[in-house]
Amino acid sequence: MTINNLKDVYFDQLQDLHSACSQSMEATADLGRAAKNEELSKALIAGVNGISEGLDVLKTICATHDLDPKGEHCKGMEGLVTEARAHGIKAEISDDDARDAVIITQYQRMVHYALAGYGSVVAFANRLGLDDDAAKLQKLLDETYDGDRHMTAIATGGVNKAAA
Repeated sequence: MTINNLKDVYFDQLQDLHSACSQSMEATADLGRAAKNEELSKALIAGVNGISEGLDVLKTICATHDLDPKGEHCKGMEGLVTEARAHGIKAEISDDDARDAVIITQYQRMVHYALAGYGSVVAFANRLGLDDDAAKLQKLLDETYDGDRHMTAIATGGVNKAAA
């Protein structure tokens, strides 16, 4: 896609987010299965459900603009997913609590990529006067922030202490 204006940037970033979320969903499920802390595992499964719902919203928004949501492959998330699997699942970690701390770290790196993406598309939608898109994307951004804060609470509320 040739980018000529902000609307083109917006469309490009919607596709990038769709790709990023698709990739992170599978990795999040894998991290959830690897987690030993029950609260962490449940939070990661909830994260998978949230990502899936976000993908549905992105598809709907793309459809309103006659845009193929799969038009982009996000190399940034590809790298984060590779790192998440290498460090959170495949790494030789003998202590389950330490692995759970690593899993949280890797998950939050993926989430922070999504936060940056959602924040950008919300700003673009607002500037372009796409109020319905902006409202839907703002809801996804808020839910993603909530999930990130919940993960921090799990880390500081017990996982990091147990890993220490």
